[in-house]
Amino acid sequence: MRVAMVSEHASPLAPVGEVDAGGQNVHVGALAVALGRRGVRVTIHTRRDDPGLPRRVPLAPNVVVDHVDAGPPRPLPKDALLPHMDAFATDLRRCWALQPPDVVHAHYWMSGLAAMRAAAPSHFPLAQTFHALGTVKRRHQGESDTSPRQRVPVERYIARTADRVLATCRDEVAELAGLGADPTRVTVVPCGVDLDAFTPDGATEARALRRRLVVVGRLVERKGVGDVIAALADLPGVELVVAGGSDAARLDADPEVGRLRALARRLGVAERVQLRGRVRRRDLPGLLRSADAVVCPAWYEPFGIVPLEAMACGVPVVATAVGGMLDTVVDGVTGVHVPPRRPRRLAQALRALLGDARRRAAMGVAGRARVCRWYGWDSVADATGRAYEQLVAARRPDRLPEAVAR
Repeated sequence: MRVAMVSEHASPLAPVGEVDAGGQNVHVGALAVALGRRGVRVTIHTRRDDPGLPRRVPLAPNVVVDHVDAGPPRPLPKDALLPHMDAFATDLRRCWALQPPDVVHAHYWMSGLAAMRAAAPSHFPLAQTFHALGTVKRRHQGESDTSPRQRVPVERYIARTADRVLATCRDEVAELAGLGADPTRVTVVPCGVDLDAFTPDGATEARALRRRLVVVGRLVERKGVGDVIAALADLPGVELVVAGGSDAARLDADPEVGRLRALARRLGVAERVQLRGRVRRRDLPGLLRSADAVVCPAWYEPFGIVPLEAMACGVPVVATAVGGMLDTVVDGVTGVHVPPRRPRRLAQALRALLGDARRRAAMGVAGRARVCRWYGWDSVADATGRAYEQLVAARRPDRLPEAVAR
């Protein structure tokens, strides 16, 4: 089988941790590699953001990254990419005329738009993974949402028109129903975790204090790092390590870093907060293992890969009860759920967990067992492959998709 993945802003080759590089980059790359191990030939089409990048870069056996020329070849905020999707679609159409895919799998809404425009003339079956929905983002961010105004109407159209929508969690299924998606064409396929890299055994980073909390994620306000810093004021003797954002050398220029540092100084916890910047993927397991608990405090989270990585390392997770973390973190079993944007409730949950070593150990064992059963990339690739096979089997040559709304 030949699969064309479209991931317009999230390249698997990009450094993870900066503003527009996170879980989707990891998901696209890991899924493609796992499919490649099964003999599926995968091309990941992503936008060229550097003039020096080769057109095609091998990623793994049977997997290649294709850099599409769409807009200026330099980094652009993902919310500024919509005007370049026509050029992206034109390039895809040329590629697919030369090497037709059996299935097109789009990741994110703008990828879905470009993929639909490119796939329609040849009727290629289209699977869509949104990773995040504009309706949810707008609900939580309000006026601070920088998404293009066309986002929600386009997502609604894709949800109703794609041959299959691969939702990452049950919460997303409900959101898709609100957009008018046909439930018979929605399948839940979660994100995954590398079970070989993230394990309970291995090198563990040394601590400065007796108790440690770790947060991993992009440094944007909605990720809730400020709530953990606020909670730290009620947790004496506990250090907080925050991994994510730019390289350490560039952190001082980040406005969100400045805001978090000011908050920590105001609350008198600055000496117990480490903002590390981007941590290399190979160093992340050792950092996670060093934690008594990994905190995932996002105000909303479409899925969230960090909870899986922490559980795979045998570390309990304290997560906000939102989005995909309602599925991945089992409250009272593999971790604890807390309401978002409630630092005092977060501090209460952390205090209780940090004071009970036996409970933390039991949660760590249960978390590892859960991810091994449900969330390894091989399991995710198998489920995705089954969805592809169903699309290919159901393909009808006489079916003409509607014109994609502009």
